[in-house]
Amino acid sequence: MRDPRYLDKRKVLSGIVLVQYVPRVMRIYISWRKLVRTANIIARIVWLKAAFNFFLYILASHVLGAFWYVFSIQRETACWYIACKKQNGSCVPSAFSCSHKRPPSLENYTFLIDYCPLDKPTKSQFDFGIFLDAIESGTVASKDYPKKMLYCFWWGLQNLSSFGQNLQTSNYFWENCFAVFISISGLLLFLYFIGNVQTYIQLTTARSEEVIQKMKIKKRDIDLWIKRNNLDDDIKPHIMPNILRVLEQNIDVDAQNPLPHLPIEIRRDIRSHLCLPMLKKVPMLQSEQHMLQSICESLRPVYFNERTYIVREGEPLDTMLFITQGIVWNFTTSRRVDGTLLSGECLERGHFYGEELLAWGFRGSPKPNLSDLPLSTKTVKTHTKVEGFVLMAKDLKTLISRRPTEAAFALQAAWRRYNGKKNAQCSTLARRPKPGLHAHRLMMCV
Repeated sequence: MRDPRYLDKRKVLSGIVLVQYVPRVMRIYISWRKLVRTANIIARIVWLKAAFNFFLYILASHVLGAFWYVFSIQRETACWYIACKKQNGSCVPSAFSCSHKRPPSLENYTFLIDYCPLDKPTKSQFDFGIFLDAIESGTVASKDYPKKMLYCFWWGLQNLSSFGQNLQTSNYFWENCFAVFISISGLLLFLYFIGNVQTYIQLTTARSEEVIQKMKIKKRDIDLWIKRNNLDDDIKPHIMPNILRVLEQNIDVDAQNPLPHLPIEIRRDIRSHLCLPMLKKVPMLQSEQHMLQSICESLRPVYFNERTYIVREGEPLDTMLFITQGIVWNFTTSRRVDGTLLSGECLERGHFYGEELLAWGFRGSPKPNLSDLPLSTKTVKTHTKVEGFVLMAKDLKTLISRRPTEAAFALQAAWRRYNGKKNAQCSTLARRPKPGLHAHRLMMCV
């Protein structure tokens, strides 16, 4: 301030301070463009876009409050400088320097109070305009940094949110430019926020309509799947609520195979309803009735498109297929002795293929070796879309390894049934003795 050209140099300094914000604004704009390009990817992360909008408001409020504070100091010092120049030599600008030793005659500058009043100025007095509040509240002179920073931030947030409508400016050119900049910045941020809200509402509405439409289509397809498989009435009410719950989480559901999206209990009931009747038809499982439920629980749902090869002749037979929907061709390319081709066989709902795999598993070895899998003697190819269940060789091997334990449990259960029946007969004989009872039957009850 001791330089006579102080006011001109101050304008240059203010310009430098403003210019260094240009790369920051450009960086924010680049980040915003990235956010727009990835809008479809992060459409679900609503809080991220809201946080970005909130960050822009906070940052802009802080920057505007900081400029308001700096410009307030500059306007106050400008008033001092102009008032000093009007004293006709009794005041020199260098007297305002902190390092300057002022003469006693210049220590009391009462003319500053007259020319730079804090109340409503007259035409001959200096008008601080929008910077009056910073000087009048003591923010400029305060040494309390947190208080000073919070007050400036509040001023920036208040005027940015109101688009600068309450600003009372003077006729100073740069002050009016600053006020216009505040109004335009607040309007742009508001429009950007409203645009994001509108975009979010449109995305949410479109997504809701898409989900509703998808739910209707999936519900129709699953209803057809339920009817095709003739599921029991006690199972039907539990399927759709679970499927709709999965669809609401934006998880796609295969209408041809909805089992993976259902609870374990419902899957077990559906699998038992569809597969137990077919398992009971398998001749080799007639002597393994105690393992039917375990085998049923090991079956896996499968789906094949039309004209798809399930297994080819000569390949390892590692699955046993149980058909619940569709048509499958079962044929061989071998020829009879006379050279004619063997005829094929049509497998439909309720049929199965691959009983040789059971023979491999139940041939007596406690732990069947996967390297000794039987080879398919026929080629199995779908004629239409096929739904069904398969018993994998590794799952059958696991069941066979648990077979002695299950057989022991079955033997214990049979023994308990036999023992209970014998005790009941003995109790009846004890209450109602018969004269012709044989001696060995009496000994059984001892």
